[in-house]
Amino acid sequence: MTEVEQFHNLAHIFISFIGAILLLAIYSNIRKRFRQILEEDESQKRVDSGLLYLSLAMFVWVGSGIWAYTSKRFGFSETMTYQIGVNLLSIVNNLFLLMALFYFYYAPKFIYNNTKNIKIIIGIIIVVASVTLLMAGVFGENNIRFGIKWNAVPDLVLSGFLCFLLLISFYKTFLHRGLKLVAMISVVIMVLIFVSQLPEIFLNSTNEFTTLLIKIIAKTSLISLFLVLATSWVIQLANTPRPNEMRIKFLDWSLIQLSIPSKNINTAEVDFGSKTTQYKNLLKFAIRRANAQGDLQSILVSSGGEIKNQTYLTRIIENINEILQLDTDQQLERRDLFTFLGEGKYRLRMIPENISIDEGLLHEFVQSAENSEYSSICN
Repeated sequence: MTEVEQFHNLAHIFISFIGAILLLAIYSNIRKRFRQILEEDESQKRVDSGLLYLSLAMFVWVGSGIWAYTSKRFGFSETMTYQIGVNLLSIVNNLFLLMALFYFYYAPKFIYNNTKNIKIIIGIIIVVASVTLLMAGVFGENNIRFGIKWNAVPDLVLSGFLCFLLLISFYKTFLHRGLKLVAMISVVIMVLIFVSQLPEIFLNSTNEFTTLLIKIIAKTSLISLFLVLATSWVIQLANTPRPNEMRIKFLDWSLIQLSIPSKNINTAEVDFGSKTTQYKNLLKFAIRRANAQGDLQSILVSSGGEIKNQTYLTRIIENINEILQLDTDQQLERRDLFTFLGEGKYRLRMIPENISIDEGLLHEFVQSAENSEYSSICN
């Protein structure tokens, strides 16, 4: 083992370990301070565990660093056993990163809070692991041909797909949280993460020093990105209104009274005017939250749902911000008023006791509603 390899492996182990511990400590502190927000949806029995899975992924990096150091120290780094260990550790790491993406609000919609698709992708990861082991048995010690480690190719494809998902998720997350520079840097980091894996498969692509330098820079940068993500999450949670502080009253058609003290909105009247679609959609959410039980409190927002597109939810928030002329730091976000329950379902975050609807308005809406379900909900 060269001095460069020894330095890289030891640095990889300790940087990953420290990063994992720090992220775990931040996650634990967040769970204590923001327990009410994180566990507000009791029906789902689920809390945001994204940071936990990211820290577990870093602990896997610690394991891979120890595995690499041990293989060099005891002279089995060129064996098939070592390569299989590397591939399996990489697959476990990908699994934890994928589970973290399940909780990323700005992850691609086919992953975020989508249990069905996550199970499918986990199945794909298991298939990749099986193919890796099968190729190891078929090729044996002669797995290198034309300068390519063929049994590592399936894992590279999976890692490339995951890097792409992380790139999109990080970019959109930091962009929406006002960190444009960090969003652009995150793209560079994810590209580096993927590039750093290429020399493991294409053996003639670069020299040892360059390969190890890119790896340590990429991993250290990604850990730093995780920590920035955790910090921005704390800020976002701190600015998220508590469900029990928000109050809404439906006074008349197109007219509501809204109170969100943490956003400096106190008994403010919002007149939607001609924007009747947004008003009716908000009224639907309020009726269900105030009067229904269980799954009936939510509305399916999709092409086959009661509300056809998520754009309608965004427009509700945009209209409120525009009508009230809120400052930038006071403006509402969609997740301030709506909770995403998964599988395309959304629900109003306010507690039922803080929702008031004029009796005449409620009766008129139920009589004219296209969905007869509202009649049974209000009776």
